[in-house]
Amino acid sequence: MMSSCNSDKGSISVEDFCVMYLLPPGFAYLWGIIIIIHGLNEHGGRYAHFARQLTSRNFGVYAMDWIGHGGSDGLHGFVPSLDNVVADTAAFLENVKIEHPGVPCFLFGHSTGGAVVLKAASYPHIERMVEGVILTSPALRVKPAHPVVKRGIPVSRDPAQLLAKYSDPLVYTGPIRVRTGHEILRITAYLTRNFKSVTVPFFVLHGTADRVTDPLASQDLYDQAASNFKDIKLYDGFLHDLLFEPEREEIAWDIIDWMEKRLNVAQYFGNLVD
Repeated sequence: MMSSCNSDKGSISVEDFCVMYLLPPGFAYLWGIIIIIHGLNEHGGRYAHFARQLTSRNFGVYAMDWIGHGGSDGLHGFVPSLDNVVADTAAFLENVKIEHPGVPCFLFGHSTGGAVVLKAASYPHIERMVEGVILTSPALRVKPAHPVVKRGIPVSRDPAQLLAKYSDPLVYTGPIRVRTGHEILRITAYLTRNFKSVTVPFFVLHGTADRVTDPLASQDLYDQAASNFKDIKLYDGFLHDLLFEPEREEIAWDIIDWMEKRLNVAQYFGNLVD
């Protein structure tokens, strides 16, 4: 994945942030663009394999490390305000829309990134800019009640992926910072109070054995949301980092299929054949 840290390379300028992008080879026609908002303590570069799968289906991919994460500025692992991350996500989306006028955009968020994406999409001007949001293991309700003080919870059934994650110098592995933990609890409380007001199209994916975020909260979101276009998939026995589980290829294709369904891509190809 190409990157642009603290510069305007790639025609995207976001001060103080590390921005990454990957476009289909030869700048082929874009069906859409997916903007990846990573989870707590990780960074967007971890999703390079997923990005390559997306570009193979003519989706462009952009990712931004939040403040205090990955290659972005700030104290590593410290998030003074998740509302600021929500605002940064909205600004990044607006920049991508300017760079690619008329191309449908999706927001993807993992874990706390899922909470950020869902809150961003609750604002009408942001909802109007996206075709939908994809949420993997979203932090809608954390488990146990205060998991932010716990460490060592397994997040993948693939030992190689665990080793890669925790040996990555851009992944924060220290104790969670108090302010960051407070912000997570605050945003999850806000979202659970407002499930019924969700109207953005969404696809939520969660492992039933997730010990970090609660899959039952994803089910509650699906059941209560007012969205006309919504889907859920629960993966029996899967853990928290779905795109780093042994079945990550299957999960990635579930996401791609959902976006193509949302854009009626299959219908388009059918019309060409007819």
